[in-house]
Amino acid sequence: MIQKLFSPNSWSANATDWASLILRLTLGLLMLSHGIPKLMKLMNGTMEFGDPIGIGAPASLALTVFAEVLCSLLIVIGLWTRLALIPLIITMGVAVFVVHINDDLGTMESALLYLLSYCALFLLGSGTYSMDAVLKRKAL
Repeated sequence: MIQKLFSPNSWSANATDWASLILRLTLGLLMLSHGIPKLMKLMNGTMEFGDPIGIGAPASLALTVFAEVLCSLLIVIGLWTRLALIPLIITMGVAVFVVHINDDLGTMESALLYLLSYCALFLLGSGTYSMDAVLKRKAL
């Protein structure tokens, strides 16, 4: 019984599609909780933000909002998923390897989890339950 449960052949054919959907919804919606306050800051004209890569605080804030809000929404609906993941991977890469590089693991942990999860989702793809799949079916 237990051996059958953990056998690769016992999993449904669309388990990876469900995994992709769960990852997309979880990562996208949770990242919005980080991005929306930054969007409000940007809309209010409050440009107080870090400048980790030397392009200026307003540009850093705008690019972070683009990734954390727009790209997260695209990931939630599964539209242009792999393309939308690139800015998020870059943003979390900067957070891990520039902003938090000298911090302890507890401080860096959230950004690192997002970074690695985005990389996994990039490899996995958007799956059947996505707008990408709908567009692909219409194109055929």
